[in-house]
Amino acid sequence: MRTLPVGDRALLVELADADETVALHAELLRRRAAGTLPPVGEIVPAARTVLIDGLDDPAGFAARLAGWEAASPRARAADTIELPVRYDGPDLAEVAALWDVPAREVARIHSAAEFRVAFCGFAPGFGYLTGLPRRYAVPRRATPRTAVPVGAVGLAGPYTGVYPRSSPGGWQLIGTTDSVLWDPAREPAALLAPGTRVRFTTADR
Repeated sequence: MRTLPVGDRALLVELADADETVALHAELLRRRAAGTLPPVGEIVPAARTVLIDGLDDPAGFAARLAGWEAASPRARAADTIELPVRYDGPDLAEVAALWDVPAREVARIHSAAEFRVAFCGFAPGFGYLTGLPRRYAVPRRATPRTAVPVGAVGLAGPYTGVYPRSSPGGWQLIGTTDSVLWDPAREPAALLAPGTRVRFTTADR
């Protein structure tokens, strides 16, 4: 773990890998909910960093962090969001070949995993979900699509993501969902947030 000052009131914490980042983010949220975390403004996780903003004493907080032992994140069943998916994506056969399984097995493997939103980015409402075993990591497409439809479920590297709106993209598309990931009229607008547990279920066609 390495801490870097950001301005006068923030710290950027660099971690060794995604698992450490998820664990630290979960620990920060747990301590804030328990009232044992000093006042902070925002806690923003990324792939291997966590930004902690709004600190009165960033140097003192960095010293405290060094002594923490973050536990593996756990969540109540109520924290899990289910996303029904039609596993009909145009890259389903390619992903099946990369996994060395029949195409119908992609849906079973993917829907059997429990995912967690590691961080958000790329577009409003887009979450980077971890949860698939490492052997199922797949490369991005060699040639990105100029338009990926809203609700497309894709894979890239160790992540699963759902496109909250139509946009260009290079992820391997394995399915679609009708769930609304981003709605400015909703509170909160984003269905997924860092730390949210997600299960993909097989939707009726």
